[in-house]
Amino acid sequence: MAVSGKGSGRVSVAGLVCVRPGQRGRLIYRTRTHRGRKGERRSFAETDYAALLDAAHQQLGGPVVVIWDNLNTHVSAAMRELVAARDWLHVIRLPAYAPDLNPAEHVWSHVKRGLGNLIVHGVDELVAVVKNRLRRIQYRPELIDAFLAHTGLELDPAPP
Repeated sequence: MAVSGKGSGRVSVAGLVCVRPGQRGRLIYRTRTHRGRKGERRSFAETDYAALLDAAHQQLGGPVVVIWDNLNTHVSAAMRELVAARDWLHVIRLPAYAPDLNPAEHVWSHVKRGLGNLIVHGVDELVAVVKNRLRRIQYRPELIDAFLAHTGLELDPAPP
């Protein structure tokens, strides 16, 4: 997700909606502020996504299965190398044009709701608003579970 502040920069957010059978859903995210400087990258790099995955692995304390869309950074050769170097990580790709299957898309929609009419006085204030909205989602596991349920995907493992 990316949100722009009036002439002052841009905020990018990458996040994971996490589920483990028998536990509440979790949201793990990172933000990146882009101030529009010459030569500055305007989005997350592969190393930023790898750092997010490493943090999720540490927080969740076990193997991680990521269901990813086909964002160019997610499917790049550099990302494939970073994924291959993590034996605890398994990546499943969503079909093209399937945002309805990605619970993170529902998170971004929820966060962005109302931002269009928000007046901020710079990118730092925008970052604070976005982080506040994401933090509020983190404390509402029933909302995270609803984002997961809205995908229609069966997330519980089948009995043996």
